[in-house]
Amino acid sequence: MFNIGEFARLGRVSVRMLRHYDALGLLRPARVDPVTGYRYYEARQLSRLNRLLALKDLGLSLSEVGRVLEEKVSITELHGMLRLRRAELEAQVAEGMARLARVEARLRMIETEGIMPADVVIKSLPALRVAELSGIAESYESGKIGPVVQSLFPEVWRRIQAAGLAVTGPAISYYEQVPEGVRVHAGAPVNTEPGKTYDVDIVDLPAFEEAATIIHHGPMDTVGATYQQLARWIEENGYRSLGHSREVYLAYGDDPSTWVTEVQEAISRSV
Repeated sequence: MFNIGEFARLGRVSVRMLRHYDALGLLRPARVDPVTGYRYYEARQLSRLNRLLALKDLGLSLSEVGRVLEEKVSITELHGMLRLRRAELEAQVAEGMARLARVEARLRMIETEGIMPADVVIKSLPALRVAELSGIAESYESGKIGPVVQSLFPEVWRRIQAAGLAVTGPAISYYEQVPEGVRVHAGAPVNTEPGKTYDVDIVDLPAFEEAATIIHHGPMDTVGATYQQLARWIEENGYRSLGHSREVYLAYGDDPSTWVTEVQEAISRSV
């Protein structure tokens, strides 16, 4: 199972929205700790979340979304509804285009449901000393995370170069839930002695004794589907997430379709 913060990250939504959907009865946690009140979700519930958000982006009210979900709309029917909405969004201005991107990303998540990835690799990952900067995103939505990451990396590279630090590996980003939203960390491994100070944060990332890793190809606004596939693999194979993940950018250039990213999730065997 995943706590509410981990489930928000995997579903690319905010914790606040998950609590709201719970209150409305649209997406109940799989379990609520009777002592602490903490909510826990199962990977299979990502399927309902995907449909809920897709229907919401179609313009349905939440009460209408609830009725459609209870009717168990098929993937074929949902696919048709999404395509109709896409035609409408293409006629709108910039805000409509942003909404279309969210629909397309959620559609990819729905289409990959039930497909168990064969290319997940379990590996141990060493501790890393990275030079990084961080910023706040409103939520885990790709449209919120992406602009923050894109603004951080040029400044990180400028400061690394100005400090004369030697980069020892590909760029990395990782995320943490904070009261303001999501803290986005962007940086790269560097070769420097501990204790030295620079015009960039030097952070020691812990080793992962075991990590489930998967390669994501293409732009990062579709990485949510890859995260959800990895979550299903972790659960189906008797592991649990430790709540720590990283994105390692193996290939990155002007054409997003050529990007190659390794998604790493720290895991342990389920008790």
